[in-house]
Amino acid sequence: MGLIRAAAAAASSTLHDQWKEYIKCEDLGNDILMKRVSTPNGVISKDSAIQVAPGQIAIIFENGKILDATAEEGIYTFDQSSSPSFFAGQFGAVFKEMWTRFTYNGGTNKEQAVFYINAKEIMDNKFGTPAPVPFQDWSHPIPNQMTGSMSPLRVEVKCFGKYTFKINDPAVFMSRVAGVADEYKKEDLCEQMRSEVVGAFQNVLNELGNSEHKVPVLELPSSTDEIKKTMDEKVFDQPIRNRGINIVGFVVESVTLDDESNKKIDNYELSSNSFMQQGTLTGAYAQAVQDAAKNEGGAANGFMGVGMMNMASGGVMGGVVNNAQANQTNQGATQNYDPYANNGNNAAPTTEGAKFCPNCGTASTGGKFCTNCGTKL
Repeated sequence: MGLIRAAAAAASSTLHDQWKEYIKCEDLGNDILMKRVSTPNGVISKDSAIQVAPGQIAIIFENGKILDATAEEGIYTFDQSSSPSFFAGQFGAVFKEMWTRFTYNGGTNKEQAVFYINAKEIMDNKFGTPAPVPFQDWSHPIPNQMTGSMSPLRVEVKCFGKYTFKINDPAVFMSRVAGVADEYKKEDLCEQMRSEVVGAFQNVLNELGNSEHKVPVLELPSSTDEIKKTMDEKVFDQPIRNRGINIVGFVVESVTLDDESNKKIDNYELSSNSFMQQGTLTGAYAQAVQDAAKNEGGAANGFMGVGMMNMASGGVMGGVVNNAQANQTNQGATQNYDPYANNGNNAAPTTEGAKFCPNCGTASTGGKFCTNCGTKL
């Protein structure tokens, strides 16, 4: 009981009539995943022809069990007296396992059919997050003043894209998904797969947003290779693989932030710019104060310039300037007062009967005016 590859010339019109039945399946397209084809009486006669087109897998069933299968295109002659030929190509091991163990309970007696499975890559499957999902965005780090560490900004994103898939295990696909239905379409499966793809993608987002990858949120659409690699390595799509299906391509077409996340980023940028400007301004003031303090010939003029800077900046550093200026004045007064100065004589002066200048504090023993500054005593 098996398939025997027919000669290439057998497909011509002159030899077409030599077969009792000619079983074939039109192109399954992008929407039909499996289709059942049989004869009018449900029996495939000996020497019937079975055609397998490119991108198709043909599996012959009889009474609920597999007789033979092939994934190689061509025309085959059905011969019940021969053993399974297993012209299976890449699915050889799968078909042999199916032949030895694959059965359906309750199969109709004496029923034969060919189940054609779509082996092409199924395209144009859309997915999108129905609600915003959290993402740790390291492109906007937040400093922790207590520990000196950085933390990511938590944002909420919506993602939309497309994926492709392919049936890579026909036996598992039939036993767990399609069964022996006359026709199984992509639309019968896509809603469930879409939910599972979104779930797998959320796990990928968590992985890409951790401290190891640190993928910026707005660079997700250009991280297609990394997304697919992460999904494969972590096997986030395991529920899909359990159906004999493998995700081949995965593309994120757009990433949008919700309103609250946009506000967070706007505030982050505003705060960062303000912090940088304030830091620059503070540094300028500090330098100006230092320069004024070093200016021995014109400290007052130096501080006057700092004061003008303070007025222009709205008095941000007024306290700093005023305090520095007061300290400079006090230092000058202290330097001018020397109670031990007396005509260059190092001996301690006699202060008995002396008058002290109310302006500079110099002691004078005679006269009505200070000998140092001229202030009236």
